[in-house]
Parts: sequence; structure tokens; C-alpha cells
Amino acid sequence: MNLHVLAFIIAILPVALSPGASFTLAINNTLVAGSRGLAAIILGTALGIYTHALLIGLGISALLVRSPIIFNLLSVAGAAYLLWLGILLLRRGRHISQPVASYRSARMGIKDAWLANVLNPKAVMLYLTVVSQFAGRDHALLHYLLLASIHVAIMALWLVIICFTLLTSARVINIRKLSIAINIGGGLILVFFAISNLVQLFMTLKGFP
Repeated sequence: MNLHVLAFIIAILPVALSPGASFTLAINNTLVAGSRGLAAIILGTALGIYTHALLIGLGISALLVRSPIIFNLLSVAGAAYLLWLGILLLRRGRHISQPVASYRSARMGIKDAWLANVLNPKAVMLYLTVVSQFAGRDHALLHYLLLASIHVAIMALWLVIICFTLLTSARVINIRKLSIAINIGGGLILVFFAISNLVQLFMTLKGFP
């Protein structure tokens, strides 16, 4: 098995540790539902990562990229979904002063985290252009799944550390103010990601460099 595991870990660390949709959803879900909320985001994100590994291992991702129309539709769908999630978080931040029971049902689930990952065109390109370089000469599906497992392990450990640190801090900080700040901040971040993706797609279609 000619995998380049150590090199892959070094390459994937900045990606796994950088703030993104899963990071934002994990923090917000942790405040709403504690460890169960965090587990849902980690599981959904893991399923998304394994989905990308399956798609590239089966050659489907390459077909998507070769079709500009399909890839652009995926980009629009991903941006729209992030925008919707961002608006949900902003609304939760506005109404968080209400009793917990009134907004607990608004927490994100496994499907939300999975869709946010699968519909992200940058994740598709990550596995096509970066992960594929470490999958060995034969690019076997098993190799991609093993690399995805390393990616999942790093992501999960990082989110657990961050979110449990947040829960510990919440014991000495006003939890309501912290929740409002994180929900509104997280919502704005997702909205920014969505608009940024749409602007980037627009510039690509217009032929800007």
C-alpha cells in the first residue's frame, strides 16, 4: 500500500483546523444541545467526508468537475444552503432570550452537517486536487477511505477540544450573552461564506481571473 500518510496529515491539518461551516455549526450546536449536538455535527461532517472519498474513488467527482453546468449548479446549491443555515443561526440569536424549549428544536442535525459538507464545491476540489496526491499510484477506493478516516479523526478531535473548552468557559461566562454572540457571529460567518462563494462563481462565469 503506497499511501503517503504522514505527508497527508501535514497537508490536511490546515484544512481540518481552519474555521468553516462544520466548525461554526459545531460551536452553535454545542451551546444548544451540549455533547449530543456536537456529536450530530461531527457525525454529519464525517459522513460528508466519506461521501467525497467515495465519489472520488468511484470517479464521480471527476465527472462532475468536467461538466461546468453541473459543477456550477452544485456551487449555487451549496451557497444557497449555507445562506439558509446562516439565516437560521441569526434568527436563533435574535430569539435566544426565549425559554430553551422554544428554540431547542432549531438545532442542527446530522443531515444539516452532511449537506453543508457534500454541497461544498471546495470540498469536491480538495479531494480531487489535494487528497488524490496522497492516495497512491493506483488511486484505490480503499486508499481514499483510509485517508478520509484520518481526516475525520483530526476533524473530530479538533471540534471536541474546541467545543468542550467552550462548555467549560460557559460555566463562568453569562451563557445567554455567549449564546447570542456565537449564534449571531456564526450566522454572519455562514452568510459571508455563501456570498463569497456566489461572488467567486460569478467572477468565474464572467471570465475574471
